[in-house]
Amino acid sequence: MTNCRTGCREIDEYIRLVRSNKYPACKEQYQLCNFVEQIFVNENLYVDEDQLQKYLSYQKYFPYKLFEWEKFLFALHNCTYCPDGSLRFPIAVIFVGRGAGKNGYLAFEDFCLLTSTNGIKEYHINLFATSEDQAKQSFKDVYNVLEDNKKKMSRHFYWTKELIVNTDTKSEFTFCTSNPKTKDGARPGKVDFDEYHAYENYKLITVAKTGLGKKSRPRQTITSTDGDVRGGPLDDLIDICTKILDGDIPDNGQLPFICRLDDIKEVDDEACWHKANPSLRYLPDLMQQLRLEHAEYKQNPVANTAFITKRMNRPPRARENGVTSWDNILATNQTIPENQLIKRPCVGGIDYMKTTDFLGAGLLWRVEDKDIWLSHTWVCRESADLHRIKAPLDEWETRGLLTFVDSPQIPPELPAVWLAMEAAKRQSQLMRVGIDDYRYTLMRNALLDINFSADKDYGNIKLIRPRDEMRHIPIITAGFVAHRFVWGDNPCMRWMCNNAKTIVSNAGNMTYGKIEPKSRKTDTFKAFVAAEIVSDILDPFVAAAPPQSITNGVYIY
Repeated sequence: MTNCRTGCREIDEYIRLVRSNKYPACKEQYQLCNFVEQIFVNENLYVDEDQLQKYLSYQKYFPYKLFEWEKFLFALHNCTYCPDGSLRFPIAVIFVGRGAGKNGYLAFEDFCLLTSTNGIKEYHINLFATSEDQAKQSFKDVYNVLEDNKKKMSRHFYWTKELIVNTDTKSEFTFCTSNPKTKDGARPGKVDFDEYHAYENYKLITVAKTGLGKKSRPRQTITSTDGDVRGGPLDDLIDICTKILDGDIPDNGQLPFICRLDDIKEVDDEACWHKANPSLRYLPDLMQQLRLEHAEYKQNPVANTAFITKRMNRPPRARENGVTSWDNILATNQTIPENQLIKRPCVGGIDYMKTTDFLGAGLLWRVEDKDIWLSHTWVCRESADLHRIKAPLDEWETRGLLTFVDSPQIPPELPAVWLAMEAAKRQSQLMRVGIDDYRYTLMRNALLDINFSADKDYGNIKLIRPRDEMRHIPIITAGFVAHRFVWGDNPCMRWMCNNAKTIVSNAGNMTYGKIEPKSRKTDTFKAFVAAEIVSDILDPFVAAAPPQSITNGVYIY
């Protein structure tokens, strides 16, 4: 496909530039070109050329001109309409390497939409970020344009360092930080999310978006590089964008502009850096800076991960001392085969640091070459660490993955009864439970109530000691690599696992610990480790005999 089909010069020029192969472009850019052209072929769209050219004329007030990729995005996001006059692409996702100029683009776009060229009165724009400095960045760019053109702009704008108002349209531009309550009930025409990678949950995002729709032609612009938060909103967003470009799901108005290395192995090929940064061809000073950062990255990759993560948008998938790579953690998202668990024996695991904090428990079945893990997490409402945690705990409770406990501590009966009942639901014999040696005392009576004890008369609880963990870490690591673990779609478990690290002693022995002791939790992952340690009783699998009786939810054989 060499002929451009949209009929808009700004859109067609960028498509032609990508396909010229003068500079390397990533797979997603070629997909985007095909995606856009196909939409123009199949749908009765139109680009408002008069509006677009009027918008572009405002470049004269800015200290920079838009690059081809920015004009392409701008035309599609702001001036491409359906027959009913609605925006075809109300949501723009801009995922480019650091230094490409996404804040400058955002400043120009927001300035334009404040003006009468937009044609909508009181088209308020709220710019969100997780830090005040980041939230101010594009706002300051617009503020500086107004200051630099004060004589002209004072006829149409009023501005302070916290608010910009177009006096013709009464449209307001403000920046906002991370308190979602301050924006509840707002009526914006447009919402911006800057550096989306920094969001660890959807609280602020949800509140910010709920105000949209009260003004005509609502828009969102999302900008980001990659970051270090895994399993958060950015990972979800990029997953959706790639599925759109692959043709697996409808776009629903999203315009996915993704620039990154196709493979982390390309990091040493300077020409491939253009894949992550479409502005790089015009910025020789930035190229020089990237060469310096690349040399530092090569010398010490661990200390300079920002180069591969934020400059190239291709983060290393395994962190230093992490339990395993993020790809291997994601691979646990396999459907739990409930029908294969019926009457099959299982083992359990329990772990917690304090009953006034988090507690995790679960059951593990071995089905052929897969270890099936069904888990639950309990959270004490009075935990002193709750205010530090940014994970979407409320959402996970809604999904049934965890339970908040409204008492000074988590009663030990809760996990004990949960293990018993979940095993009973599947007519499974709960053969053994693993729990840390130091945690057993508090749980002893609750576990005894379901006929489990470490005493010799029972012998169906194994008290886990560090040496047990040391022996099983290589086995668990191999299980992750082989994608043998099945946890279902459980973001709480993935979060717990991603918060754990391996600790190597001077003697070379390994145990699992926390990456950060207070704001990150690992309890349910450690419960999984305890269950794995006692899982040898499941090999080889021998079909369980029919249950003879049931006591407190546990089948007695």
